[in-house]
Amino acid sequence: MAAGLDFVDLPSLSAAVHSCRRCPLGHSRTKAVPGVGPAGARIMIVGEAPGQNEDQQGEPFVGAAGKLLDQLLGGIGLSRADVFITNILKCRPPSNRDPQPLEVEACSPYLEQQQRLIKPEVVLLLGRHALARLLPGYESISRLHGKVIVKDGVTYIPVYHPAAALYNSFLMGPLGQDFNAVKAYLDRVDERRRVLAAAATPVLKPEEQLTLFG
Repeated sequence: MAAGLDFVDLPSLSAAVHSCRRCPLGHSRTKAVPGVGPAGARIMIVGEAPGQNEDQQGEPFVGAAGKLLDQLLGGIGLSRADVFITNILKCRPPSNRDPQPLEVEACSPYLEQQQRLIKPEVVLLLGRHALARLLPGYESISRLHGKVIVKDGVTYIPVYHPAAALYNSFLMGPLGQDFNAVKAYLDRVDERRRVLAAAATPVLKPEEQLTLFG
């Protein structure tokens, strides 16, 4: 972790991102885009980088891909307010080009600390760049999308990027299935908790119930 980048909460991290000049993107951006969402979100969504709309508004996924993301979340009973959304890069690359290694390295401490502060139950990796950054050396997004992967105690689910599905309509079906896999995973987690809670609850004899509730 880079010296001086150790934050006690998300607001202080966000403030640091807004003043960041760790790479040239800090000088070319319109607005930095740290990320949005509750500190205790079950799901952390990691995309690639801000686009033009995000650069102007300072929030992630506010363009066409963001609308599709909202629809996908709604399809599994969630909303944007339930998740934390961020990107590998916190500033827009010129002309929306791919992130460069220097830029990714400069931003990585922010992403690492967002994970540390939020402690999400699952991290959704939108597309190949997020996959390559957080699960380096793994197979391609076309092979791993929709699969649950646990690494160093963190659960990841790579999914196709909504922007890719907007360009290639054949990915719409698989993308919807990817989000169904997310719901299925969370449902399994919830069911396991219910079973454990039931097992930990003592069964009272009739006379004990009368004493307790009578």
